[in-house]
Amino acid sequence: MELAGKRLLVTGGAGFVGSHLADSLVADNDVLVVDDCSNGNAEWIPDEATFVEGDLTNADVVADVVTEDVDAVFHFAASKAVNTDTPRKQFTENSEMTYNLLERMAEVGVEKFAYTSSSTVYGEAPRPTPEDYAPLEPISVYGAAKLAEESLVSTYAHSHDLQSWVFRFANIVGSRLQPGAVIPDFILKLREDPETLTILGDGRQEKSYMHISECIDAMEHVVEHADADHNVYNLGTRTTTSVNTIADIVADEMGVDPDYEYTGGDRGWTGDVPRMRLSIEKLSALGYRPSQSSDDAVRAATRELIAEL
Repeated sequence: MELAGKRLLVTGGAGFVGSHLADSLVADNDVLVVDDCSNGNAEWIPDEATFVEGDLTNADVVADVVTEDVDAVFHFAASKAVNTDTPRKQFTENSEMTYNLLERMAEVGVEKFAYTSSSTVYGEAPRPTPEDYAPLEPISVYGAAKLAEESLVSTYAHSHDLQSWVFRFANIVGSRLQPGAVIPDFILKLREDPETLTILGDGRQEKSYMHISECIDAMEHVVEHADADHNVYNLGTRTTTSVNTIADIVADEMGVDPDYEYTGGDRGWTGDVPRMRLSIEKLSALGYRPSQSSDDAVRAATRELIAEL
């Protein structure tokens, strides 16, 4: 699908990834953003976009924003905390939002749907993990919800004339990333106490990190070039970095030299996947190759977030 001259709905468009996508799309498209701003910021929505504040678990809100003149829906709205204190609420609300959107799209004939999933659907899988790895065994409720929602998208793609693109994200970092993620958490901790940094787990957790700018470029490339009825793509880098290395990078950029203290164990919280690297061979074969390593992405994001937080 060509991303120009279209009317596009971006759900969660006041959030981290959604607002960056809206920024990119408004130059050539008519963009409508819907968000309840529970984990986003309305100030991040580009002025050129139309903004509707609303909760997509409410069917009336969904009916207002998903109309027959919409060419495609980019669904980024979600409760995103992997270690949430309210897992049942997160599972129910995230799944309900996705189902509401798909159901309404089928009613009015909107046939293009892009969905942000997560590497957490794989659970603790061999690395690098390709899109066709099986069985998918998530170990967090967040990952379980993402897998359930992927199943809904697949069902509509195969049974309701919907073309879909599902993106399984590595760790996406950059401007507007909020506390709760490792980089902003380290920045805030070191501002409060530059002498000591407490690190969850043993610091040896190792994952792929992709900068938000390349994430947006990759998503747009996939939507424009992948033309199956149901398209599933990993988005990440070929490299990984450890939590200890992230701490080193953040400390270096802040000009401090803290002692590290650890909470212990091989993971930061229940449901945390301690090691993750996605295969991006399918993305590469489609013609998109990220230019930054995980370390490069972390350093660029650190510099942006130091200036913002």
